[in-house]
Amino acid sequence: MEVKTSLLDNMIGVGDMVLLEPLSEDSFLENLKNRFDHNEIYTYIGSVVISMNPYRSLPIYTPDKVEEYRNRNFYELSPHIYALADEAYRSLRDQDKDQCILITGESGAGKTEASKLVMSYVAAVCGRGQEVNKVKEQLLQSNPVLEAFGNAKTVRNDNSSRFGKYMDIEFDFKGDPLGGVISNYLLEKSRVVKQPRGERNFHVFYQLLSGASDDTLKKLKLDRDFSKYNYLSLDSAAVNGLDDAANFRTVRNAMQIVGFMEDEVQSVLELVAAVLKLGNIEFKPESRCNGSDESRIKDKNDLKEMCELLGTEQSVLERAFSYRTVEAKMEKVSTTLNVAQAYYARDALAKNLYSRLFSWLVTRINESIKAQGKTRHKVMGVLDIYGFEIFEDNSFEQFIINYCNEKLQQIFIELTLREEQEEYIREGIEWTNIEYFNNAVICDLIENNQNGILAMLDEECLRPGTVTDETFLDKLNTICAEHQHFESRLSKNSKFLTDHSLPHNCFRIQHYAGKVLYRVEGFVDKNNDLLYRDLSQAMFKANHSLIKQLFPEGNPTKVNLKRPPTAGSQFRASVGTLMRNLQTKNPNYIRCIKPNDKKASHIFTDSLVRHQLRYLGLMENVRVRRAGYAFRQPYEPCLERYKMLCKKTWPHWRGPAREGVEVLMADLQVPAEEFSYGRSKIFIRNPRMLFSLEERRRQCLQDLATLIQKIYRGWKCRRQFLLLKKSQIVVAAWYRRYAQQKKYQQIKSATTVVQSYTRGWQARKLLRELKHQKKCEEAVTTIAAFWHGTQARRELRKLKEEARRKHAVAVIWAYWQGLKVRREYRKFFRANAGKKIYDFTIQRIMQKYFLGLKSSMPSMSPVDKNWPARPYRFLDGVHSELRRIFHLWRCKKYRGQFTEEKKAVYEEKLEASEIFKDKKALYASSVSQPFKGDYVEISKNPKYQKLNSAVVEKVLLADVVNKINRANGKGTARIFLLTKKSVVLADQKTGQVKASVPLPDLSSVSVSTQSDGFFALRLKEGSASAVKGDFLLSSEHLIEIITKLHRIGTTAADRDQINIDISDEFLVQFKQDKVCVKFIQGAPKNGNSVSCKRKNNRLLEVSVPTTA
Repeated sequence: MEVKTSLLDNMIGVGDMVLLEPLSEDSFLENLKNRFDHNEIYTYIGSVVISMNPYRSLPIYTPDKVEEYRNRNFYELSPHIYALADEAYRSLRDQDKDQCILITGESGAGKTEASKLVMSYVAAVCGRGQEVNKVKEQLLQSNPVLEAFGNAKTVRNDNSSRFGKYMDIEFDFKGDPLGGVISNYLLEKSRVVKQPRGERNFHVFYQLLSGASDDTLKKLKLDRDFSKYNYLSLDSAAVNGLDDAANFRTVRNAMQIVGFMEDEVQSVLELVAAVLKLGNIEFKPESRCNGSDESRIKDKNDLKEMCELLGTEQSVLERAFSYRTVEAKMEKVSTTLNVAQAYYARDALAKNLYSRLFSWLVTRINESIKAQGKTRHKVMGVLDIYGFEIFEDNSFEQFIINYCNEKLQQIFIELTLREEQEEYIREGIEWTNIEYFNNAVICDLIENNQNGILAMLDEECLRPGTVTDETFLDKLNTICAEHQHFESRLSKNSKFLTDHSLPHNCFRIQHYAGKVLYRVEGFVDKNNDLLYRDLSQAMFKANHSLIKQLFPEGNPTKVNLKRPPTAGSQFRASVGTLMRNLQTKNPNYIRCIKPNDKKASHIFTDSLVRHQLRYLGLMENVRVRRAGYAFRQPYEPCLERYKMLCKKTWPHWRGPAREGVEVLMADLQVPAEEFSYGRSKIFIRNPRMLFSLEERRRQCLQDLATLIQKIYRGWKCRRQFLLLKKSQIVVAAWYRRYAQQKKYQQIKSATTVVQSYTRGWQARKLLRELKHQKKCEEAVTTIAAFWHGTQARRELRKLKEEARRKHAVAVIWAYWQGLKVRREYRKFFRANAGKKIYDFTIQRIMQKYFLGLKSSMPSMSPVDKNWPARPYRFLDGVHSELRRIFHLWRCKKYRGQFTEEKKAVYEEKLEASEIFKDKKALYASSVSQPFKGDYVEISKNPKYQKLNSAVVEKVLLADVVNKINRANGKGTARIFLLTKKSVVLADQKTGQVKASVPLPDLSSVSVSTQSDGFFALRLKEGSASAVKGDFLLSSEHLIEIITKLHRIGTTAADRDQINIDISDEFLVQFKQDKVCVKFIQGAPKNGNSVSCKRKNNRLLEVSVPTTA
């Protein structure tokens, strides 16, 4: 892989927009598009990183990439988010400067992913250790928890952050993380009760219903069906690429890592379930006797289950939904709520419950990840906040978001100019003032304490009397009419009186990013964000531990009659605190851009990107950076990069780097007005000058490469010669050694022969002496043996004679005893002699028969019909019965060896025999063929992977069949799939499903009696599948297909059995016409294949070869 050593090496387009020539909006856009098309999604504007969302995974975030950018200069490698993260981390670690990374862009531009990449990089490059790793893991695992509760699917982004997040990560003096603090801004809580079309509620609701166990859902009194909950949109409940069940398990694991206790997790899930139950509560109107309208709950079951989850009394909460108590000094007034007000109270409670739960989660996470100790630590802040939003219908939320972006743009310009000015002063370069658009006037229009829009909105909300959105707009028309960035149809400025693009209930603000039209409807209600005190007190009375913490104002002992601050004032205070925090840190910017609205890769929409360039102020940022000097570089890397352009500095410069650069620039005769010398850097004014240096360097590198090649080739040839010379010396030395070794072996061999003859003579002489000694010893041994033998034989004869006498006595005694027994036996034998002889004879015959049968048993094969012949006729019945019993036992043993799959195959073969035996000629050839089922390997073949995933049920048979065309009788190859519920026909090449027939729509199957493979699927008249008519198919595995079809119909209890019609003529319904299919025997034209031919509009003739 090619390693880039500089931002300028092998550049695609221009890596730093400051160097872009000529600079225009079109060239800026074209450069971004060129880099995006080559998978270069990062581009610089000085130290600012532009990030394009690729909408796919790129191999640029590997551990190798982390090491590549670690401890490297910002401009040393190609643009990357890791370069900015490394620069910020090293500045914090080495220079003790607090850092902040500001990530901005519109929804779907990749802000959340960018913040994850920054945090993962910092976690990868900082220190190691058990405690440090635990802190890093907790910081990283806080993201899945906040994403589950604060992110949702929108039309622009499948994982859109619906809140602003700022995280301060604290480090020790070594640069190891100690902890962090998270701040959240303006959660879009209105999404809890209502979502736009094509969008979802927050992820956690879908994750809980999809991923929680059945036992957990039972405890929470929930059902997995999304359609049972009014707060969940159904048109986009399932999102491609999002596995809610797996994400729920990830969130549970992340909460455990962050430090949530099991009872805390259970409490959080109970509140989420309560919000879902709250949305199902509905109201009905009811008239009172005094004529006023009040509301009543329709079905109290959801209310009851919600109260059980929260541990509150049902009657208390039911009353809070029907009545409202207003306290003024010492008086209390209770009024009834009509249906509209009851629904408003229900939704307000749901929004407040979820919003406060989210804030509690952030606080709880901060308790776990905060740094221990009170000493000051180094801090790196990461800001991931919503970008500028311009919709067709912009309301209070967009107004607040765009106000925040105005403040961020203001601080962005101020800090950028301040950073430029500080660097110029630090380097001793003269600073010239830069003209730019200051959006402070727009910020003042919104946040001014007296005449600002937010101040007037708060004043209108607090004003007694009738307060509506129209009265608020009238106040704006009165006070802001003359402001140059405010427009309204009814303002005093007459030029808008005929502007029909500006409705009466709207006003328009000229933001830095463009004009935005705001609809005032809902401004007052959303700014008030009221929750009736009755509901707060009802929540506080709950026995749920977490609910009491979320609604402290419901404590009756601490009743505060003071009106709570409005949403606008709270957000303005939060933004002010954020701005003051950011101004104390060194800023680093990541500008995220969305290339298209389709969330697809490789698509670059010019108009959309151009719009984002304008409202992000990127062109203005480039002009600010180019107002002085377009490029700057420290003297050391500058001299290292361009030293080959001057003979005095090449190859080594011995003096200070600045003097070397001065010598280099003087030798190149660069005009003095094109550059300036700072204390540690050289500043180049025009990008053309830099590109000229690069072109000279490229040419010089080519010349140096030629010189290096020449020197290398000479060195290589000299090295080859010396190697050959050394090899010749080695070969000669080895040959001389070999000759001497051979001569030595010859002398050694002759000496060995002489020695062997001498040793042989000595050995033979010794052998003769040993043989004579041995013969003498053997003679003595033989004489002694003969003597001992004589003595033993004498003793043996004595013992035999004594034993013979004892045996004779025993024999005589035995004969006498036998004689006595025989005399006694004769007395009893004569009476029963005949019967006993017969029984004895029969018994011996049976014993002989069974022993003979045992030695001549046939094999254990059930098909072996051999059996031994009977020896006697009277054993005929026994012989047959034994043969039957043996056969049954042999079959049982054979069946015991079968697996369940083999049993199923034999059952199918048996059913095929019942259907086709003696009825179809093709059956005989199919008996020896096993039923495989899958003949196309659909689960293994990647070609049919899409088809396999499209079929939900298990595939019982997959085969290639021919679909017969009625017009010409020719066949078209199709994939035939059979499941327990349907028959599917798909294209063999593409795998696309062409037809799917439910089995209940199938009435019968027709086949011929011949040896062909044709069969017709007959569909029930009036069924949905019968619109295009019946199917005439041909297959080499017809017997197996029909058998499996018939077997499915036999085993299914919810439908009729499929009839099998075997006939050489049958009718097939093609759309509106019936065609007769006739089978005849004849000589085939093309080998031995079956041919089908159209005779007329009503007849298809199938010619089957005559079987021998």
